[in-house]
Amino acid sequence: MPSKTKERQESPLPKGIGKPALRALASAGVSRLDQVARLTEAQLMALHGVGPKAIAVIKAALEAEGKSFAKDA
Repeated sequence: MPSKTKERQESPLPKGIGKPALRALASAGVSRLDQVARLTEAQLMALHGVGPKAIAVIKAALEAEGKSFAKDA
């Protein structure tokens, strides 16, 4: 039986993200919320198909899990 900690780390991408953004994320190898948290907001916006709506949905989902986008270096 998987632990709850592992389940939280492997949260799927939230609902409400448009298909173009989902395709862009998939082509970048991103399929889970914890993978998105490793990217900066600017890196996500640079993906063709990811716009302000997708960023807002992802940001809300990250915040709900106590996470955020990576910080700019």
